[in-house]
Amino acid sequence: MRIEKLETTIKVYKNNELSPQDHELIEAAKAMTATSYAPYSKFHVGAAIRMADGSIIKGSNQENAAYPSGTCAERTAAYQASALKPGMPMLKIAIAAATDGYFQQRPISPCGACRQALMEYEHLHGPIQVLLYGQEETFIFPSIATLLPYSFTDF
Repeated sequence: MRIEKLETTIKVYKNNELSPQDHELIEAAKAMTATSYAPYSKFHVGAAIRMADGSIIKGSNQENAAYPSGTCAERTAAYQASALKPGMPMLKIAIAAATDGYFQQRPISPCGACRQALMEYEHLHGPIQVLLYGQEETFIFPSIATLLPYSFTDF
């Protein structure tokens, strides 16, 4: 038997400490919460991805009465980015969530399905930095792998 220890180092920024580029990406994710279709959960999520060419691709969660048919904001943005700019690396993803018109106090994290979907793009093109927005602080993870250490990568 052996014991493995997992450690994750994240950077926690006050929102006024973010770089102009990261602030722009966070604002794009926040704006996308307004395009969310979430009549069932009332949980509005927006995501924005910075591409290698500097462009920003955005997405929001889209629910459906048949719950598994809905799509999270992170996957909506990632699939859009891959379809519009095939083969281009995704450098960063910012995620924001709101309920009842208010952004979450603490940052929210992507679900497991989104982590795996994003991990596949990271495996293909290199690290994708993750910015999780909260009202007072933003958590910055160096990669998707830090959120999903034992992912499926042999495909």
